[in-house]
Amino acid sequence: MATVIATINLKGGVAKTTTSVGLAEILSSEFKKKVLFIDLDPQTNGTTMLIGEHAWKELNDQGYTLARLFESALKPNEYNFDLENTLQRNVSNILSVMSLDLIPSSLDLIKVQDELAKVPMGPLYANNPTDILRKAIQPILNNYDYILIDCPPNLGIITLNGLRIADGYMIPTIPDVLSTYGIPQIINRVNDFAWEIGYPIETLGIVITKYKENSNIHKTTLRKLKREIDAPLLSGIFKENNQMASAADFTMTYATFRQKWGYGGQFDAFYSLANEIVERYERNEH
Repeated sequence: MATVIATINLKGGVAKTTTSVGLAEILSSEFKKKVLFIDLDPQTNGTTMLIGEHAWKELNDQGYTLARLFESALKPNEYNFDLENTLQRNVSNILSVMSLDLIPSSLDLIKVQDELAKVPMGPLYANNPTDILRKAIQPILNNYDYILIDCPPNLGIITLNGLRIADGYMIPTIPDVLSTYGIPQIINRVNDFAWEIGYPIETLGIVITKYKENSNIHKTTLRKLKREIDAPLLSGIFKENNQMASAADFTMTYATFRQKWGYGGQFDAFYSLANEIVERYERNEH
């Protein structure tokens, strides 16, 4: 069974998706893991980073995205989610990434989320709208070592669908007041949800993103986060730089992970983060 990790922050613009995609790519490229990336965020940035905007538009037009899954949940008598055609195999524009698959998102998830609270009761969903994703991907869970889920920046039903199957979750954050403000709220809500479903969801920890070494606010906030009052601090600090931003462009092709993500410390940060996760979960297996 795969190890499932969700990423979430209630604040946008904290490099949540960039961190999630890079982690998925390095687990495949450098750690030779079979990885599935599930893009639950309606902004679809993770999807377009991994397959490009043109391919995403074609899939979206054909209904081969997660929007179709949640739309089907609203009309169980017309269930027409096609997992086989929605699952995109061997994605990424890094040639050394050879074992990364994707279940793409859609902008249409924005309007679907508002309707999900009215999901019909029935045996298909065990009377629980937070079980929709779990039931849909059950057939492929054993095909992967790791499943990474990029959650929307809220704690709505779509996010809870991701957390429902997660073993743990990470909170990428810029070390400033606005970005870290909602962290206790996230942790409390996830703990409540875990209690509700009777299944533990581990707080893996906080990932520092867009760190500015010359910022006193960032330094102060980082010191505070290192005290681990709310959650552990995960390995790897991602500094703000242009290479991280340009990595979002799918039109380029790269031979290696290091070539795409740059040489300014990003490789080491991603490797450290991935290694900590692999050691944590694979140590527990033995």
